[in-house]
Amino acid sequence: MPESNAAPLAALHAIRLVQSQSREASEVTAQVSRKGETGHLGDGRSPDAVISASGLVKRYGDVEAVRGIDFEVTRGETFGFLGPNGAGKTTTIKILCTLADATAGRALVAGFDSATSRDAVRRNIGLVFQDTTLDTYLTAEQNLRFHAELYGVPKAAVEPRMRQVMDMVGLWDRKDSLVSTYSGGMQRRLEIARGLLHAPHVLFLDEPTVGLDPQTRSSIWAYINDLKKREDITIFLTTHYMDEAEHCDRIAIIDHGKIVAVDTPEALKASIGKDRVQIQTADDPAAIRALDDSFGIQAAMHDGAVTFSVAAGEQFVPRLFAEFSIPIRSVSVSRPSLDDVFMSYTGTTIRDAEGGAGNEFMRNMHRMRSGGRR
Repeated sequence: MPESNAAPLAALHAIRLVQSQSREASEVTAQVSRKGETGHLGDGRSPDAVISASGLVKRYGDVEAVRGIDFEVTRGETFGFLGPNGAGKTTTIKILCTLADATAGRALVAGFDSATSRDAVRRNIGLVFQDTTLDTYLTAEQNLRFHAELYGVPKAAVEPRMRQVMDMVGLWDRKDSLVSTYSGGMQRRLEIARGLLHAPHVLFLDEPTVGLDPQTRSSIWAYINDLKKREDITIFLTTHYMDEAEHCDRIAIIDHGKIVAVDTPEALKASIGKDRVQIQTADDPAAIRALDDSFGIQAAMHDGAVTFSVAAGEQFVPRLFAEFSIPIRSVSVSRPSLDDVFMSYTGTTIRDAEGGAGNEFMRNMHRMRSGGRR
């Protein structure tokens, strides 16, 4: 093995050895607490579950931010929480990462209870917050060395591991620069490197590219996808970007604190079974009424256009032009997207949902028409 590869691998092995020794000690307590309970592993988890949430609830006074959610994440998955701002994504991550207590329910991460085995959970996770938490008056190297000290990374492993993770995100040549001189994208990449430094089993990414330009967002995802090839790691991320959710192995759609669907991106899109049609007309409100009267189609305004779903949209459009009484200025037909999935389950698009409470009437109407699908 080339020397350049041997050092980082030895460092990774040393870190994981320390984690394993700590894990074995913690498992004694964890096994005792689980003894006698029911489920696949004595606690209801499937054998491959790295993260498990059961009946998770979080209330802030009268506000119920998380409303009894259940899900599992298996080893090696990239699992995404997709939903608008305020849906409960960050609150869920805080509970999983021991930064907030659940009001009810239970969360297990890497086999440990996030409420009763906080130290064990923290040893096994990395966390990249939505807002930067770097010390900008320190250099990149100083930030990482401080993190290594906090997490008990063996001294002999710090240098090779630090180079490995900084090379991974393309920042080794800037390790001596003050973080205050970094761009937003560089700071985000450094935070990912910091989250990986102690070789966690699970990496949590809370809105990893929020506020970044499209090119930088694309670069960040290139680093994340490369990371999956290099490290034995499970990734749990939150996002409200549809294109980011496409990178996930599975997605949980969360809305108003409840999970409304969980599956692979392709399976979720296939479940819709209809094409999305958007038209702009001389009188959009009248067009919505006419679609209901003439075709029995429920439509609504989304992204500035009259939007509805039909099977075989390309075949329906000629009939629409022939029979519709209102002049149509433009029409577009698209295959089901994740935005269509979100709209199907919640009654609105993520963009509309983030527009505020003004869409609540439309959402309630959708739920009534769909028979309370939620």
